[in-house]
Amino acid sequence: MVIVAVRRFAGRYAALAREMAEAEKDEARAAELRRIAETCERVPYEPARSFREAVQSVWFIQLILQIESNGHSLSYGRFDQYMFPYHQADIASGAITRDEALELLTCLWIKTLSVNKVRSQAHTFSSAGSPMYQNVTIGGQTTDKRDAVNDLSFLVLQSVAKTRLTQPNLTVRYHAGLNKEFYDECIEVMKLGFGMPALNNDEVIIPSFIKWGVAEEDAYNYSVIGCVETAVPGKWGYRCTGMSYVNFPRMLLCVMNDGVDVTTGKRFAKGYGSFRDMKSYDELMEAWDKTIREITRANVIVENAIDKASERDVPDVLCSALTDDCIGRGKTIKEGGAVYDFISGLQVGIANMADSLAAIKKLVFDERRITPAELADALESDFAGEKGEQIRRMLVNDAPKYGNDDDSVDQLVVDAYQSYIDEIAKYPNTRHGRGPIGGIRYAGTSSISANVGQGMGTMATPDGRHAHEPLAEGCSPAHNADTHGPTAVFKSVSKLPTEKITGGVLLNQKMAPTMLASERNKQKLEMLISSFFDRLHGYHVQYNIVSRETLLDAQAHPERHKDLIVRVAGYSAFFNVLSRATQDDIIARTEQTL
Repeated sequence: MVIVAVRRFAGRYAALAREMAEAEKDEARAAELRRIAETCERVPYEPARSFREAVQSVWFIQLILQIESNGHSLSYGRFDQYMFPYHQADIASGAITRDEALELLTCLWIKTLSVNKVRSQAHTFSSAGSPMYQNVTIGGQTTDKRDAVNDLSFLVLQSVAKTRLTQPNLTVRYHAGLNKEFYDECIEVMKLGFGMPALNNDEVIIPSFIKWGVAEEDAYNYSVIGCVETAVPGKWGYRCTGMSYVNFPRMLLCVMNDGVDVTTGKRFAKGYGSFRDMKSYDELMEAWDKTIREITRANVIVENAIDKASERDVPDVLCSALTDDCIGRGKTIKEGGAVYDFISGLQVGIANMADSLAAIKKLVFDERRITPAELADALESDFAGEKGEQIRRMLVNDAPKYGNDDDSVDQLVVDAYQSYIDEIAKYPNTRHGRGPIGGIRYAGTSSISANVGQGMGTMATPDGRHAHEPLAEGCSPAHNADTHGPTAVFKSVSKLPTEKITGGVLLNQKMAPTMLASERNKQKLEMLISSFFDRLHGYHVQYNIVSRETLLDAQAHPERHKDLIVRVAGYSAFFNVLSRATQDDIIARTEQTL
């Protein structure tokens, strides 16, 4: 009945178009309406015969899936691969021109932007700017390991640049043999300053998938879902990530407070001693290891309860019908019908965790410039008074910072993260053993814009951050803590176990437009990104190419910047619709130079 409903849905558009055609006096417009009617009478129920019909078919399914699930992150997959045969055939036969194809794509992206929904306040904090995370992936490699860039790849890139909207979220799959002309064009689009395209690295993601048990052919056919999360389109379970956050800095404060959450006063874990009584850094980390494992287990229980309720109440029949091998197994995607089913949670505040641990280790236990009690008092008072401010300045200025290629701090967060990674691997998801390959969990740092909302609920932290201020987003360094340039940032991020964080290692970078004004600097940026991906095995990077002055002027005079779009996290949004806290967070990001 669901398939029949899809056909009827399209049929209503066909009937309306024919009705409008009969009343239309302009023959050219009437002919266009009759063609629309003919298209809607055929797709998506029957196979598309042309590029135009294929685009309409894709849009119908995209829209109906959104209606069915009221969901997020319904993405277009490898659009330039499955749509290329239609485009190539129509161009060769003269059925469509390149400009007409470009116009169709721009219309598709405008329609994509029209999808939205009402959100709760809590969700609004986590998804500033109301993104729908509808990602379209281009580039990468074919299943026989050749460069996959084609004429349609260029058209998608150019059409997204032409519309300059917040949706779809455009991702380019990078690999060592990426078409140079296409790579150059990607940099030109980045220069426009609306945060696209993001770049994901085949050289890390494909081997990671194969290691988890994904067939090689499918691994080479992955696409980006939502922000930076990845999956095999048409064969994946109903979600990649997204049920819950683990706020690392807040959990560290809980550890230091003998298992009691500082914000709410509620006990989150058994408690393994008060920081005031601890004699060594190792004692703190032993308590961290035990506590984060407890929190992880509780986190899994919550996610499983939500997944089971969703399985019972929201079957997503159409999505299941379109996903292998749900029909063959007679199961929905939430019952285990998909070929693969891997998920991740969202770990927030990676950089704050690193900087906090570095400050504690150096200033409290190694150099003993601050006693455990003094630091605890300063945190509880949010660094109030002359003594509190003195301690805060020491934490900020006298301890090493993540993002500067300093092993003394980078390794601390790697070790702390490992406790979570080891623990989460123990707990399969609710589809495990019911059909899919995998059915397990892994890590992911795609915190969306939750760094702002999560920061609001986090008290002062040992990195010198005041209570309620935003946390660092993704795996990006804390604002202005990365003082050694973009190469040092890349080196710090590359020390994270990216092969185990398959849920996404989200890195935001920011540059002023003047940095890319010269051809020389554009080529330098390409080489920098290539080195990050090829040599350091980086997972992902995306750029805000916008000056601090422009952002400040947009805050003061929003009427002058109605079309200003910025990269928030794994997505872009109109600057003017963001909360002041999120705007300030973007403005405060380090502006890199080449």
